[in-house]
Amino acid sequence: MSTSLSVQSPISGRIIPLKDVPDPVFSAGTMGEGLGIADTPGGDIVSPVSGKVMMVAKTGHAIGIATDQKYQFILHLGIDTVELNGEPFNLTVAKGDYVEAGQKIGTMDASAITKAGNSTTTVLAVSNTKKTVDHIDVKEGPAERGQLVAEVFPKQSAASPPSQESSSTEVATSTAQPPAELSGFDATAWSIIHGVGGAENIRSVTHCITRVRLYLKDNTLANDEAVRADDNVIEVVKAGGQYQVVIGPDVEDVHDAVVAQLGGSGESSAAPESAVPRPTTALGWMKFGFSSLIGVITGSMIPVIGLLAASGIIKGVLALLVNFNLTSEDAATYTLINAMSDAVFFFLPIFVGFTAARRLGADQIVVAIVGGVLCYPSLVDISHQEGDHALLGMSLNSDFFGLPYHMASYTYSIFPIIAAAWLASIIEPWLKKVIPNTLRMILLPLVEVVVVSLAVILILGPVVMFISTGIASLIQGLYNLSPTLSGLFIGGFYQSLVIFGLHWAVIPLVTQDISLVGSSPLNAIISATMVAQGGAVLAVFLKSKNQKMKTLAGPAAVSAFCGVTEPAMYGVNLKYGRIFIMGSIGGAVGGLLTGLFNVNMWGFTGSFIGFTSFVNPTGLDFSFWGYWIASLSALVVAFTLTWFFGFTDADIESGREVKKVRLGRRDPVQK
Repeated sequence: MSTSLSVQSPISGRIIPLKDVPDPVFSAGTMGEGLGIADTPGGDIVSPVSGKVMMVAKTGHAIGIATDQKYQFILHLGIDTVELNGEPFNLTVAKGDYVEAGQKIGTMDASAITKAGNSTTTVLAVSNTKKTVDHIDVKEGPAERGQLVAEVFPKQSAASPPSQESSSTEVATSTAQPPAELSGFDATAWSIIHGVGGAENIRSVTHCITRVRLYLKDNTLANDEAVRADDNVIEVVKAGGQYQVVIGPDVEDVHDAVVAQLGGSGESSAAPESAVPRPTTALGWMKFGFSSLIGVITGSMIPVIGLLAASGIIKGVLALLVNFNLTSEDAATYTLINAMSDAVFFFLPIFVGFTAARRLGADQIVVAIVGGVLCYPSLVDISHQEGDHALLGMSLNSDFFGLPYHMASYTYSIFPIIAAAWLASIIEPWLKKVIPNTLRMILLPLVEVVVVSLAVILILGPVVMFISTGIASLIQGLYNLSPTLSGLFIGGFYQSLVIFGLHWAVIPLVTQDISLVGSSPLNAIISATMVAQGGAVLAVFLKSKNQKMKTLAGPAAVSAFCGVTEPAMYGVNLKYGRIFIMGSIGGAVGGLLTGLFNVNMWGFTGSFIGFTSFVNPTGLDFSFWGYWIASLSALVVAFTLTWFFGFTDADIESGREVKKVRLGRRDPVQK
């Protein structure tokens, strides 16, 4: 990289300095150095440089190009245009294509952007400026598309590994304060981005109920203390190949602010997936695969998990109405309420298909339609039939042009549609290359729906159902072998899985149990662990004389009793060690009693807010009373142990500064 790179204007307009772009993220250089193009009439868009397309936003408002000189250019069409859902844009290239400088890559309708009240100012920036660019000479003034408007000069050391000094400099700069014009969640997002080494170090970002989860290209560039220093950050956790920033109930707002500042949309990406080093050993591939699986499950389940929780509560309320003779199963009232409580479970493949496709980069509507195929009433009827032959214990109850296969029941299921989204994400880019643009609108969804539906129903679905059902049966078998010992073990260690985000491997199994069988004793044990962690932090709230600690512990206890334990664990319990241990002991006691009393759970929501989930739809039984005995015992044990052995105000001096956690809106979901 000893020579400069000439850059063409991707669109006609007036070239302006980056600092004059009407967007604080771009003008501050957060996305890298570059230029702006104002007063553009729109029209054809050409590639500013030669290189490989590394990212195309699903809304068409942005494209990333990696050059042979290792520069990563981001072309952002208009300001805040992600909200226009792609209507003004028509990009004709796909990820993986190689484009030449000056080659037409799409069109932009400037009038549609202006009509929507947005700015047409277009931004061209080098996202990995810090590592590759010495300086950029920009030629300001009017320019036609294809005209040379800038010269990028490389760092002489860009091809060499960064020195210890340069790495220290990058980390040090991440401790800088956000620009004065940013406040609230925008300032937090800025602090996170710069704290982890800048936008160019972020490969992708998503979130779960309490954490912003980032995949970084180089974890050594992240400054944990700089990220923790923000008042909205509770803790930083590194697990499963992710850099996890624990936020609490405000996580969606912070995540959206991070995505906005990265210039992405939805599941944002600041660098191509292919730019991430792949493992070189079998163990490395296993870790990578497990981490990727957890990421897909997380991204697929988060948008619907609140609906599952709400539906579980409705189911419990309906069971109470029947138990108290306020309605009956043959009444129209029952049918209506049951539809509201059961719809999200019955049509789960459609919802999860949509969210999984978004996470994996496939067409969301197409995969949702595949989910609709899996739920189609005629196919559901076939799944209930018995066939004349069996394979791997599965009845071959249908055929396709004479080919026998097992038609499983995919309503209430999760994993088969995630497999469908994965397959769609693989074949879709290939189809876009082979199908002409003039026929793509019709042929692409036609071919994709047919191929993916057949692949899932004939091959992937039965295999995935066989595996997932086997795992669920194994867990159930271990529980049946000794419910008491299983409850003791799971109750004591489940919240340790939450620390690393590994509980997301368990939640789909719980969902599948509730969906297929109607209940889940495993979820009943998990519920007791949430109450126990809440009881531990409640003891801290009542015992501490430190006002900051009370401000932190009180909302965290409420959050745990509403089913979200992470504010309690990361804000207090884990930070002061012994508190988490006392809470885990309380969870073990609660789990033991849950198993001893054979407590079952018919809903998804646990802890105290989910008490209706323990009402048996066929009639109130001892599960309901066993739930209260186990939960209150977990609370009392965790509270008592923490009060006497787990915490004193003197512990605060040995921990880092206590910060306030805002409870925000209630989020009663399984954690």
